[in-house]
Amino acid sequence: MSFKNILIAFTLLSSTAAFSEATLEQNSTMELIEEVSETQNQPLDMKKINQLLLQKEALDKELADNNIWSKIYSNYHTYKELEKQQIALDAEIERLEKIKNRTREENESLQNAHDNMITLLGKLQLLKEYEKDPFKKFLTPPEIADVPKVDSPFAVIGAVSYREKLQSDIEEYNNRYESLYHIVEKFKEKQVVLKKLLKLDPLNLDYINEQQDTIDQIKTFIPVLEIFKTTKNVYSKKIDEIELKLKNDIQREIQRTMTIGAIILFFIFLLFFIKFFVKKYMSEEESFYAINKALNISFVSILILTLLLAYIENVSYLVTILGFASAGIAIAMKDWFMSLMGWATIVLGGAIHVGDRVRFVREGVEYVGDIVDISMLRMTMHEDVNLTSYMTNRRAGRMIFIPNNFIFTDMIANYSHSGLKTVWDGIDFVITFDSDANKATHIAKEITKKYSKGYTEITRKQLNKLRSKYGMRNTNVEPRIFVHIEPYGLKISAWYLTNSYATMTLRSTISVEIIARIQEEEKIQLAFPTQSIYMDKNVPKPQMGLDTIDPNQGR
Repeated sequence: MSFKNILIAFTLLSSTAAFSEATLEQNSTMELIEEVSETQNQPLDMKKINQLLLQKEALDKELADNNIWSKIYSNYHTYKELEKQQIALDAEIERLEKIKNRTREENESLQNAHDNMITLLGKLQLLKEYEKDPFKKFLTPPEIADVPKVDSPFAVIGAVSYREKLQSDIEEYNNRYESLYHIVEKFKEKQVVLKKLLKLDPLNLDYINEQQDTIDQIKTFIPVLEIFKTTKNVYSKKIDEIELKLKNDIQREIQRTMTIGAIILFFIFLLFFIKFFVKKYMSEEESFYAINKALNISFVSILILTLLLAYIENVSYLVTILGFASAGIAIAMKDWFMSLMGWATIVLGGAIHVGDRVRFVREGVEYVGDIVDISMLRMTMHEDVNLTSYMTNRRAGRMIFIPNNFIFTDMIANYSHSGLKTVWDGIDFVITFDSDANKATHIAKEITKKYSKGYTEITRKQLNKLRSKYGMRNTNVEPRIFVHIEPYGLKISAWYLTNSYATMTLRSTISVEIIARIQEEEKIQLAFPTQSIYMDKNVPKPQMGLDTIDPNQGR
């Protein structure tokens, strides 16, 4: 119900109430005259009067305590009285201003009238809100905010909070109505008491004036109460309608949430069930980590898809938004976007897998270790003790985080790609020019062949498999021995295949064996940066020349 309709109803009820009250007042006056004539010669019953005065005092106290309606009426009544005074003062000022030849007393009266008018206008300005519709603020029900849409579990909390606010508003509005109804009833009781007092003391002007004031207040409050009652009924029905709708929406959302929760719990149970069997029967296999990772990604994908289909009413709208936002995302989050592209390249291309031994170079610093995880943004590498850490970094055991986008900008070497488990490693040692180079190369080849035999066979099989994937020509897997002339002797470089995850172990074993065998040979001497000076003596020649060394043994 709009406030305009409330005002119209208020006017109609006021007219009706005024007519009825006028008739009632006339009847009461006639009854009062008759009672006065009957009781003029009777003595006053002071005991009964005192009892009625106590009742009136109690009613006055109750009406005065926390009675906002009486205070509003009092301010309204004061404003109306001030308006009457303003009209009378305007008439007086107008009368005095029309006098052409005013006396001194008339000028003083005119000045006093203007001063009083200024004071009166100030009072009227303070009570301006009571000029019209003094009860409007209390008759208007609390504003009903927009009803929340219950379309997610989080919206249920907002809907419950909204319902509690509606209950609080309707309770507060009902309390207003009850207070007004209570005040009207008390005024009616006071009117009855005053009527009894006037019956006992009909010539008491205080009782007569107070009764007239009480009747005026009842005449004012009765239409307000009727309008309030109608407005309250309309407001209550609207609140009930909203609460019923919210109740149904909340129940529907709770049921949908329980259904989605049951689906998610089912997939969680299925995930743990599959993981249990994978761990039980495949925990020792190399594919265990990949299967476990694939299960996790599949579960997250199903979970996201389920939530999207459940809570996004228009999926095409979401796709359109993401399409427009993708360009901005690609620019603002270039590194993250490139890392996602790198992850897709790694996963789909298969260049790097979890467990691979890789070498990564960044700003001149080398890192060698095993890939322990590949996420959507980065790879995690565990740095191991190896030749690089021994010769360059002098520390190992760190966890190195490599952004996936580095595969597009930096060099990453994979020591165990496509099932390869071996790499070429080399050991160098220098002998003197007069040592038996043939014997030294023979010892190196014999020892490297002895310790790398198992790795040689494994590598031969893997390379044969890779021929169908890569154009590989040189597939020689036998140890290779090279001899080079250095300033202080002949450098013998022995190359052999070793486990890519344990190069240092085999290198140490072969190094110790070569040194032990060379120390047993009298014709082989290890060289180091020295100088020989021959005085009055011919320079000795080596027992064999370089041309006697088999040039094919290093192939």
